[in-house]
Amino acid sequence: MLKLFQRTLDLFAPEPEPAPVARPAPSSQPQRPELPAQTLEQALAPGISRHPDASREALVAGVLVAFALKRGKRRTIGFSVGPEGLSVSAPKWVPLAEIDRAVQEKASWILKKLRETRERHSRMESARVDWQDGAAVPFMGGELLLLLDPRQQRSALAEQLSHQTSQETDAQQGVVPRRVLHLGLAHNASATQIRDAAQAWLMRHAKHLFEERLNHYAPQLGVSWKRLSLSSAGTRWGSASADGSIRLNWRLIHFKLSVIDYVVVHELSHLRVMDHSPRFWDTVRAIVPDYAALRGQLKDELVPKW
Repeated sequence: MLKLFQRTLDLFAPEPEPAPVARPAPSSQPQRPELPAQTLEQALAPGISRHPDASREALVAGVLVAFALKRGKRRTIGFSVGPEGLSVSAPKWVPLAEIDRAVQEKASWILKKLRETRERHSRMESARVDWQDGAAVPFMGGELLLLLDPRQQRSALAEQLSHQTSQETDAQQGVVPRRVLHLGLAHNASATQIRDAAQAWLMRHAKHLFEERLNHYAPQLGVSWKRLSLSSAGTRWGSASADGSIRLNWRLIHFKLSVIDYVVVHELSHLRVMDHSPRFWDTVRAIVPDYAALRGQLKDELVPKW
């Protein structure tokens, strides 16, 4: 039976520390008491970083870092910083004192990643959508204005994307088009109704666009895709299986077309090379020469929470 391999493109996976630390033989050390869990606001307070599953803490350059400690069958101490904070993985035999020393040795890297994570959290909060009449949603590199229009029928919703002229102009590009999505909802619709209606339309539009881009790039790569499905995953932009199945995150519709095309080419390239070897990246580069910059935009640009 053919074994199917699947390759994926990460979104917000925790960033691993590049060089794990090896530790000497075990010694006996007393264990500190477990730390109480705190709220997200407390975890992000100045001078404090607390993982919700924290069981140990360290004072790192004046910052109290409470981290999640995981023991397992491994040979080295490893570090990862994600949205929740610092996680440390260590062999079962390594004493706590050695783990504490390893944390201090990696202090600069840990504080840098914690600071970046905190800044990203702040930016994500500022990007939160207030679901009401006139709300703006990122759409293909621009904005999509949501207008409640009870005269519209739900069945016609996908046809209601129109263009209006913005009052703002750009010295080089001239008048900037403004996209408006008329939602067939009453003016007293709830935030949940507005969000769900907008998401339903965006997902339909995304699937149509993704199919079009897959059909555009597949012949250039000499591959055939069999099936497209939409994903709502929080940590994956896309994936590909050896049987020709492609999964793409519908929230890619927030990005400009060149970024969407990069992800499409990335996944189609996996139908030729099912790994991330130099040959794979050469395949991507042949179609999207500036893929590195576009890949960076997937990490740097924010999308609203749904």
